[in-house]
Amino acid sequence: MNVNDVMNAQVRTALVTDSVALAMRIMLGARVSGLPVVDKDGKLVGILTEGDLLRRAEMGTDRHRPRWLEIVVGPQRVAKEYVETHSRHVGDLMTSDVVTIEESAPLADAVALMEKHRVRRLPVVRQGKLAGILSRADLMRAFLQALPEEESAVHASDADIRRNIDQEMLRCPWITRSAIKVDVTQGAVDIDGVVTNVAMRDALRVLVENVPGVTGVRDKLVVEEPSRGYF
Repeated sequence: MNVNDVMNAQVRTALVTDSVALAMRIMLGARVSGLPVVDKDGKLVGILTEGDLLRRAEMGTDRHRPRWLEIVVGPQRVAKEYVETHSRHVGDLMTSDVVTIEESAPLADAVALMEKHRVRRLPVVRQGKLAGILSRADLMRAFLQALPEEESAVHASDADIRRNIDQEMLRCPWITRSAIKVDVTQGAVDIDGVVTNVAMRDALRVLVENVPGVTGVRDKLVVEEPSRGYF
């Protein structure tokens, strides 16, 4: 699945020349916490988020430091903060260094970027121009669409279920297949054997639960952590 399969192509934006007040109204009206900022040609030049609007002189939330601390911080930083808390133009407040992703990129790449940069949304670009936006909510919608409906239960023979479980186990190198015994009776699966940690036991249960046709799982696994030898 690629980014363009999931992204929202109907994106509210702000122009770099817009007023901060207009951008706020757009965000409130669209119920979004961030706006991509574009130039007159539609090229993405930044993003404006709620975090950029927290400290405003109009609300008295701008920083107030003792004079000696301002000297320590330095005039450049103090001047930059003054612009951020007093300017009424989007271009002065937006974040210019924006993490973006191409619309044809795999969805896994987008998730990796979100995790790495700790962002909730990614502007999606096509040849430098804004094509859409991908948010965590879009990912959840994609997940729900991909999830099989519970009511459309798959009916499979016990032999097919057992074979599919074996195939899934072979795809997981962390499983010692010879230490695990699997029995299937009318769709109910008994998992018996020895694992080396609780995480592996939970993973085996989840693996079996996701095999089509399984109606229940009875976990009889024993956790035995490997002994530490001392020489």
